Amino acid sequence: METYLNIKVSSYTYEGIIEQLDKRIATGEQSTIIAVNPEKIIAAQKNDELKTLINESTFQIPDGVGVLLASKLKNGTIRSRVTGVDMMARLLDFAAEKGLPVYFYGAKEEVVTKAISSIKKDRPNLQVAGYDNGYVHDEEKLVERIHTSGARILFVALGSPKQELFIKRNLANLPNVKVFQGVGGSFDVFSGTVKRAPAIFRKFGLEWLYRLMSNPSRIKRQMNLPIFLFKILTDKK
Repeated sequence: METYLNIKVSSYTYEGIIEQLDKRIATGEQSTIIAVNPEKIIAAQKNDELKTLINESTFQIPDGVGVLLASKLKNGTIRSRVTGVDMMARLLDFAAEKGLPVYFYGAKEEVVTKAISSIKKDRPNLQVAGYDNGYVHDEEKLVERIHTSGARILFVALGSPKQELFIKRNLANLPNVKVFQGVGGSFDVFSGTVKRAPAIFRKFGLEWLYRLMSNPSRIKRQMNLPIFLFKILTDKK
């Protein structure tokens, strides 16, 4: 575990997280996974609720190249990104292998249904316990559906921090769900609605550059990276 600007970041790899989850599921423990990037760390400096959500999670995955750079600058041990969408893919493979039913919640109806269809095509053994789009108004009934579905893994795609707040509110209400992951726009990727950056960009941690080239209006958000690195360099802790 490493800490940057008072925000925890897990140093586990994909394999390490899956190994830990396997052990925690076997002992009946619940686990939460949250993606951490420079933008979220900067936002948490002014939002105590977000800071608590991140730090109280079981696994804070390093989902931004800026976190890797920070680790190198501070002589940390994080050497590879653990992206939200790839972590979801690993969890889906794990669920299919172990026979753990999964539930999908979030995004538009056509997006979540296309995502499930694509996921099932690649993983025919996967047990889909159910799904709901992100426009459900009765949370109590939604939680009851998830609970009675028999799901053991829940993917929530509502955007951050809305998805993490939903998970925090309902951990105790979903005792049979053992793994919760807030996945942001991952359903869009699995459905084919949004294209990921080419492999060469992903290999070198330059997805942010590809997204900026594709959508220059993101420049304001991308400015969080140099701000974050400056804060890391000047942080004496």
